[in-house]
Amino acid sequence: MILILTSIIRYSAVMIWSGFCGLLALIGVLIDPSGTLFFFASRIWGTISILICNVKIKIDGLENISRDKQYIFVSNHASMIDILAVLHVFPQLRLVFKKELSYIPIFGWALYLGEHILVDRSNAHSAIKSLDRAAEKIRSGGNVLLFAEGTRTRDGNLLPFKRGAFSLAAKTGTPVVPLTINGTFSIIQKGSIIIRPSVIELIIDNPIPTENINSREEELLLMNKVHSIMESLYIPQPIL
Repeated sequence: MILILTSIIRYSAVMIWSGFCGLLALIGVLIDPSGTLFFFASRIWGTISILICNVKIKIDGLENISRDKQYIFVSNHASMIDILAVLHVFPQLRLVFKKELSYIPIFGWALYLGEHILVDRSNAHSAIKSLDRAAEKIRSGGNVLLFAEGTRTRDGNLLPFKRGAFSLAAKTGTPVVPLTINGTFSIIQKGSIIIRPSVIELIIDNPIPTENINSREEELLLMNKVHSIMESLYIPQPIL
């Protein structure tokens, strides 16, 4: 009972905080073309939400990346906590997010109008356009993150990857960084509001060069390589 009550309080607080940060980000989109206010809102949203949920983050491999280079981060996805964690660690990351999130009042509008990249997975032509927008963000100096599984895992295991992130890497010649997130599945599972405070781990692997990838077959080899790396580091969690 205590867990249910604290979860309701935490979940409600995160929703209220998300609305405030969404409004701040939306204002930032309208008055600050530099994106500074938008990314500030993104970072405090992630950081404070993590604190509200009483989640601790352990980071391994931060030394593997450089602040003055562009990367495509490829991550697994087990919980909404994943997004909060990556925005806390990488405040100016551009997320590739599904179209359905843009329907959320204020928060979704800020995502749609801001620096993040909407993808319509039901429309192949639109999905290609989304990759083009992501490529533009990279060329302008941004880093992009894609959840390579395409959706959150429902059973705590790593899912097969979609090809989009690796097509983007080949298109831009941008190094791919495998980003393995452990421990979030047990904190809050898909379709639940029960929040179980815990420690999560972000493992940042070495960047993988992509400038010589010129075919679909080479993209698939890269995809399988990244999946193997993350599978060796990922710790499956049971459904609670």
